[in-house]
Amino acid sequence: MGMGLQTSDDYEDHVVSDINTTPLVDVMLVLLIIFLITIPVVTSSIQVELPKERNVPTQTKPENVVLAVDRDGEVYWNTQHIANQNELVARLKKVSVRDPQPEVHIRGDLNVRFESIGRVIVAAQRAGILRLGFITAPAGRAN
Repeated sequence: MGMGLQTSDDYEDHVVSDINTTPLVDVMLVLLIIFLITIPVVTSSIQVELPKERNVPTQTKPENVVLAVDRDGEVYWNTQHIANQNELVARLKKVSVRDPQPEVHIRGDLNVRFESIGRVIVAAQRAGILRLGFITAPAGRAN
C-alpha cells in the first residue's frame, strides 16, 4: 500500500452529505394529488343561508307544556309520569287543537340517550305540535 493509492475501503469511509430528496418529492406529489381531488368536493356545495345563533330566554307561560325526560328515558308532563308513547301522543293532541297552540318545551337529562328525546319529538310531530323547543342550562350553570 502506497501513500498515493486509495483502496476501496478508504473510499467508502467518506460521509455522503447529499440529501436524498426522492422520498420528499414522492410525499409532496401524493399530497398534491389528495388536495386536487378533495378541494372541488369541499368548495362545491349547495348555497344555503345557515341560521344565526340566538339565545332567547324562555318566557314561561302557564299554557306551555313542559316535558321532562330523565336519564332512564322516562317522560314526565310537568311533574306527572307518562306511561307510554300512545298516552303522550293523546295528551299532546288535546293541547294541539287549542288556539293559540301552546309551545312544548323538552327538558332532557344530560345523560339520557338521544333515542328517548327522539321519541318525544316524534310524538309531538304525530300530535301536530308546531312549536317545539329544548330547554338547556345557561353556560356555566348546571340545572
